[in-house]
Amino acid sequence: MKRRQVGYAPEADKDFDWIYDVVALGGGATIALEYVQRLRAFCQRLEHAAERGNRRDDIRTGLRVAGFEKRITVAFSVDENHVLVLQLFYGGKDWEAVLR
Repeated sequence: MKRRQVGYAPEADKDFDWIYDVVALGGGATIALEYVQRLRAFCQRLEHAAERGNRRDDIRTGLRVAGFEKRITVAFSVDENHVLVLQLFYGGKDWEAVLR
């Protein structure tokens, strides 16, 4: 398995913050922090398994999407040496429309 460097687009960083806020509002700061930590760990593991998820070249060349805990769609792109987490879509948001 090839190891790739994982990076985050500015939109993804904003999404982490927004997801934290939404989860904290409903479940408290501790639950939100644990959830976001699990999500970040999932994204970091893409360094070893960037081919996971579904290819969606029909939307954007190199685009892949993978689900996280049945609530979040992680959109990322992969090249020879890098994985770029583009955005995180929570709760069924129409990610296809956003990424087109």
